[in-house]
Amino acid sequence: MSDLPRKAVTRTAKLAALPLGFAGRTALGLGKRIGGRPAELIATELQQRTAEQLFATLGQLKGGAMKLGQALSVFESALPEQIAGPYRAALTKLQEAAPPMPVKTVHAALAERLGEDWRDLFEEFDDRPAAAASIGQVHRAVWHDGRRVAVKVQYPGAGEALLSDLTQLGRFARLLGPLVPGMDIKPLISELRDRVSEELDYELEARAQSAHAQEFAGDPDVIVPAVVHQSDQVLVTEWLEGLPLSEVIADGTQEQRDRAGQLLARFLFSGAARTGLLHADPHPGNFRLLTGDDPDGPPEKWRLGVLDFGTVDRLPQGLPPEIGTALRLTLDGRAEEVHELLQDEGFVKPEIELDPGAVLDYLLPIIEPAQAAEFTFTRGWMRTQATRIADPRSPAYQLARQLNLPPAYLLIHRVTMSTIGVLCQLGATVRLREEMEAWVPGFAPAGGSTAEESRETPA
Repeated sequence: MSDLPRKAVTRTAKLAALPLGFAGRTALGLGKRIGGRPAELIATELQQRTAEQLFATLGQLKGGAMKLGQALSVFESALPEQIAGPYRAALTKLQEAAPPMPVKTVHAALAERLGEDWRDLFEEFDDRPAAAASIGQVHRAVWHDGRRVAVKVQYPGAGEALLSDLTQLGRFARLLGPLVPGMDIKPLISELRDRVSEELDYELEARAQSAHAQEFAGDPDVIVPAVVHQSDQVLVTEWLEGLPLSEVIADGTQEQRDRAGQLLARFLFSGAARTGLLHADPHPGNFRLLTGDDPDGPPEKWRLGVLDFGTVDRLPQGLPPEIGTALRLTLDGRAEEVHELLQDEGFVKPEIELDPGAVLDYLLPIIEPAQAAEFTFTRGWMRTQATRIADPRSPAYQLARQLNLPPAYLLIHRVTMSTIGVLCQLGATVRLREEMEAWVPGFAPAGGSTAEESRETPA
């Protein structure tokens, strides 16, 4: 039996302690304000202590707690530097690893799912996990035909832990809001919970990965490992060697950052167009930068390795053309048409009256990266956007509260925002407009672009 669900009472107690800690710190902050300390300083202290407790707790757990930690980790760019700095290393660790299953549990799971003679399928099998995440861990092995493979073994009881954790976390989602300014965490938790059954189904994952592997076979920019074998709760794929994006974020050269960022943007948009599937878990642990036999060779030869297709959005026609059309109309300053399109698609409900010019003012800073031929994504830019939308005194905050996110666009929105978060972590200079014109229906201008030719944001 896995120790994932075994300590259910302990897990629940740790998660339940989080809102109590938040409430206690809020009361303490109120006392300090009455005592005369500046409200802004107190808010920063509360945010820092809240983040510390949250990340410490999520880092100890797998299941839904780990899944939320991974989802939040790509948004650390939005946090104030004095808070984000101390936790960057902890968040990176969340993206790449979790406490492993005992070896005997792994062997028992493989015997149950592959048969008692499971060792005959491998020439070699490394008992030490190469990576561990929210619902399973990966082992290096050599398949019986000599291929190096990755063996993903699902934690026994992972489904129960995921649902239990996410239900518990959902009960106090509003208290987590200050950790990621400008983002409503409750819909994120709800969406993660809704997709539990899909992520636990390794047959669905194998199909999605195989579709990508076939489509990108021989591609000069993207590589997806082929599926070698799949059975209930075990997935065997070809091994992919490369530099994890988390390491590029931590210590990469600017060339590595720029190339990884460009390829990540390319994969985001082209993947949906080419396969009808949108990779919906874009945290750094799921990507590798492959420099080949010559790490000092030309960056244009480097490729992006993509892993983990447990969560995908099925878009048979690719990204909805309304997205590209709305972005192009916004860049062209056509406020009335943007407003009408947003109404038609359900972003503005019929009973809500908005000034089209105000909608344009709200959208333009967010889509600034698509305005220039090149754009440098930075944590500073991300924080500026988050602060603008999170400040109750800001017109952007008031307008954001009146907009609606239709269910059909929820996952697309999260994937896009998560990818932008990773680009900001990388500090990458990316030709985003080029990728969008190539792959997003409705975005390419009919008669040539009138956008600025370059722009760089302040760090």
